[in-house]
Amino acid sequence: MTESGFTLRRGFPESQRETAARIYWEAFGGKLGPVLGPEARAIAFLRAVLCPDHCFAALNPEGRLVGIAGFKTPTGSFAGGSSSDLRRIYGRWGAGWRQAVLWLLSHEIDNSRFLVDGIAVTRPARGQGIGSALLRLLCDEGRARGYGAIRLEVIDTNWRARALYERAGFLPARTERIGPLRFLFGFTSATTMVRPL
Repeated sequence: MTESGFTLRRGFPESQRETAARIYWEAFGGKLGPVLGPEARAIAFLRAVLCPDHCFAALNPEGRLVGIAGFKTPTGSFAGGSSSDLRRIYGRWGAGWRQAVLWLLSHEIDNSRFLVDGIAVTRPARGQGIGSALLRLLCDEGRARGYGAIRLEVIDTNWRARALYERAGFLPARTERIGPLRFLFGFTSATTMVRPL
């Protein structure tokens, strides 16, 4: 499907796995950097674990990946990874503490709402409607899977993303403070936002 000069598709091209990892890191490195960094290791980890069958992608007219939107299902997630993936990149000790901290940050399963697992658009491609188009695809996917609502989380420092979600009809359901983890992650709270499908 082509929209406003860019092409939307299910999954990213395997040849652009490195690009997908870098786009995800560009969007979420500020939040995840203290845990998944340094950057070279984080990119290596993301390159290994990103799951193209759990995402939608936007490509520019030259065919280069410029946006991704992941989702979670009972069978997996876009940016999950296993403890063995963590051990392979960070070693046994490095994997152990990272897994514990990541679990504290996000371990919830929601069987009644379709879960978004990150939306990221490269900086040069922002403001062209790519994020909104990817969000519409996620809503369509949730509806097609029989969900009555779609859910995502947005941190308090990401006002741009929150504005996008509000324009798309998402409403805040609850806000949770992360307590002492704020010193590690650099944000204070995360708001769960929900939109009926």
